[in-house]
Amino acid sequence: MVIEDKLLEIAAYTIPALITGGVAFVMSQRFFTAEENRRKFELLRENQKQSLPIRLQAYERMVLFLERINPVNLMMRVEPGTLDAPSYATLLIHNIQTEYEHNLTQQIYLTGECWEVIMKTKNSIVAQLRTVSIGGEVQTGEELRNKFLIDASQSESLSGVAISFIKEELKHVF
Repeated sequence: MVIEDKLLEIAAYTIPALITGGVAFVMSQRFFTAEENRRKFELLRENQKQSLPIRLQAYERMVLFLERINPVNLMMRVEPGTLDAPSYATLLIHNIQTEYEHNLTQQIYLTGECWEVIMKTKNSIVAQLRTVSIGGEVQTGEELRNKFLIDASQSESLSGVAISFIKEELKHVF
């Protein structure tokens, strides 16, 4: 009986110790997991505090880009002089490309969908300029300018549509 008593006594001390150790282990694991999640959340929140102004600035720059490549604004800024229509269109396209290259890095801070809308707008404006200048309807840069100004007054600009998209997307940021 002595061995059985000793085994029972060992079990009486060991089983509660194992249960207590197991509970302590599970509780410490949960604590460390919760602490790690809290730290990740704090880091994310701090990163968002720092990145939000940069993202907003990127959206602002893209709105400015779209306003600057709007054919009406672009043609008011860039005089045709004595250029023929294709040469004037080439000059305008060069200005658009320069603006684009200046703002190219902003895509890092925008959503893929937003950047795609901006790219499609830019490419559509360039295609529109090429089509009208090569179409033969206009001969001089001044005629090209007048045609675009008349067309712009009759329909919504591509830039305006893209800017509206950006404004809608910014509502989701906040």
